[in-house]
Amino acid sequence: MRLRGKFQRLIRDPMAPDFSQDYFALFGLPRAYRVDAARLDAAYHAMQNQVHPDRHAHLPETERRLSMQWAAQVNEAYRALKQPLARARYLLGLAGVDASGENNTAMPPAFLMEQMEWREAVAEARAAGNHGELETLMQRLAGHAKGIHGEIERGFDAHDYTTAADAVRRLMFMEKLEHEIEDALDALESPADES
Repeated sequence: MRLRGKFQRLIRDPMAPDFSQDYFALFGLPRAYRVDAARLDAAYHAMQNQVHPDRHAHLPETERRLSMQWAAQVNEAYRALKQPLARARYLLGLAGVDASGENNTAMPPAFLMEQMEWREAVAEARAAGNHGELETLMQRLAGHAKGIHGEIERGFDAHDYTTAADAVRRLMFMEKLEHEIEDALDALESPADES
């Protein structure tokens, strides 16, 4: 009984996490696309220290399970805010805007042509075993993605969620392309075993 009372005090403790808040509020951050990464990391580590299941291992099963749920929620919130694309999608969701490609696949034809050209360049460099060209493509892609991140930030700053969502969808395409280039580089760096 005594442990249960201690855990219930922890739950009522003003320092206990309030998961009814959005992820930004959970970590004490302003709701914005641009986040202070060091502040996010510090808030995450402080929250993890508070809710980590090891701190509650001495409590009954129900309370241990609750602490595991807390830790999972903190991890999910951190992952959503740590990566710019995930953070943008989360912010759009808070604004009631669905940026997922599954529901809105309308992309400007010029952008789609550009994507085809990128993919052809990656395929050609991969087929030729041209590591240098793949690295160059990766650098160009990073520069292009940086510009899209700027569009997303400007969209959020202006509360223009349509513009931000369009840029997020384009960035999702760019992220897939980045993975294709990484896969091609990995394939060149570690040739298949000959058996």
